[in-house]
Amino acid sequence: MTTEGGANGRVVVAMTGVGKRFGGVVALDGVAFDVRAGEVHALLGENGAGKSTLINILSGVITDYEGQVAVDGAAVRFTGPAAAQAAGIATIHQELDLVPGLSVAENLVLGREPRTRVRTVDRRAAARTARECLGRLGADIDPRRPVGSLRVGEQQLVEIAKALALDARVLVMDEPTAALADEEVRRLFATIDGLRRRGVGIVYISHRMEEIEVVADRATVLRNGSVAGVAPAGRMDRREIIAMMVGPRAGSIFQPSARAGDRRPVSAGREPVLDVADLAVRPRAHRPGRCEPAGVSLTVRAGEIVGLAGLMGAGRTELLETLFGAGSAGRRTGAVRLAGRPYAPRHPRAALRAGVGFVPEDRRGSALVLDHPVGRSIVLAALGRMTSAGFVRRERERAAVRRTTTDLAIKTSSAATPVGALSGGNQQKVVFARQLLTEPRLLLLDEPTRGVDVGAKAEIYRLLRRLADDGMGILLASSELPELLGVCDRVVVLRGGRAVADLPADGCTGEDILAAAMGGATAGRDER
Repeated sequence: MTTEGGANGRVVVAMTGVGKRFGGVVALDGVAFDVRAGEVHALLGENGAGKSTLINILSGVITDYEGQVAVDGAAVRFTGPAAAQAAGIATIHQELDLVPGLSVAENLVLGREPRTRVRTVDRRAAARTARECLGRLGADIDPRRPVGSLRVGEQQLVEIAKALALDARVLVMDEPTAALADEEVRRLFATIDGLRRRGVGIVYISHRMEEIEVVADRATVLRNGSVAGVAPAGRMDRREIIAMMVGPRAGSIFQPSARAGDRRPVSAGREPVLDVADLAVRPRAHRPGRCEPAGVSLTVRAGEIVGLAGLMGAGRTELLETLFGAGSAGRRTGAVRLAGRPYAPRHPRAALRAGVGFVPEDRRGSALVLDHPVGRSIVLAALGRMTSAGFVRRERERAAVRRTTTDLAIKTSSAATPVGALSGGNQQKVVFARQLLTEPRLLLLDEPTRGVDVGAKAEIYRLLRRLADDGMGILLASSELPELLGVCDRVVVLRGGRAVADLPADGCTGEDILAAAMGGATAGRDER
């Protein structure tokens, strides 16, 4: 696509030397990024590379940061999202910011409602504004319709029209095609082209390389909070961009901690603990932001650690929740077998009884009650094993707590210490301990080392290898490529709720995994 302005146009927004820390974690370090009038500037990077933090600074969500943001050459420091919008910067998040019960027109003017002489809302003026902005996009949508009655693609057009109503000069689009059908994607691209021709600068965030190649004038790649490279239009080689995103990988650091020696092959003769064939879920009710299984097939054998890779929104968490009986209610197709028997848990209790444990991604929100004592948190899922005649046998409970805190090296002053007082790594070990007390044959893990320090990570990796050596099957979802390559025996890649590749960890690279996740060519070897 070519337009007036574009990559050679006037710089509308420039960010220089931008840095941000969250505690001891460096989210951004000296980042430079600019947006020109009439260009689409793609912002790329792995999960956790710093894209969201950078955009939150640009859109006024984060106000405490290092470096400078300039609009039209003048330094600014936004005090909040409203200040950024007043400067002409609008953001369309992946989770659309619309009120379903209000009409299209009411959503477009929300917070800036036109008033009559007697200070009531001027609904006619709101409808005129809505028709004008939607008309500029070529969208035939009745301003009186409730937003909740629109398709996702139409709601996205309403979000763009809302930005036009703000006279946005820079429009940030975060994964704009994540929930769109092919025809809606084509309409969106036509809309973007029209915006570019009118001089609007667009920041386009997407994991889909085929879209970047079609729509972007430039691409900036972030890696670990820093700029890894910039690719101008016409020189966007997919492999080079993926290499920028992945960077050099020091996979060998996992060998001593996770493997305690050379990587060993999993015995082909071992029986599958989990066998999933073409699993799909059609939920009863749409839940925004979720990507349900849409044809997943994979196998986990006894003693094997299988990684689940995929970009944000690929469906990793949803698959694990479905396998644990905590997924969306609805019609399920395909077949799942656990240790050779049909397995279709309706709730987590059924999964636990069948011998399946689950460590969720959000330990503080989904797995722990922070003011509960450590001991009670550990035994919560296994209390049935410690009861006799309807009463909890305290000596059994105390013995189980002593054994697991020792085995997992949980650092706590006593079993009565509130779990919220522990470090992140020790909180995660408490979640592990709870699941291991149920003696699972299959352990499902969702980002098991997120938010823990390097030492705690190494201990968790050693624990996983020990559990696998003892015959447990482990299915591990992670957004960290070094973790997948260093800990797992195989890596199954998800994209759009489907399993698109099954790769042996010792025969592939981070580039292979990322290329499969982004839809590029892969050596999709099936080791099952």
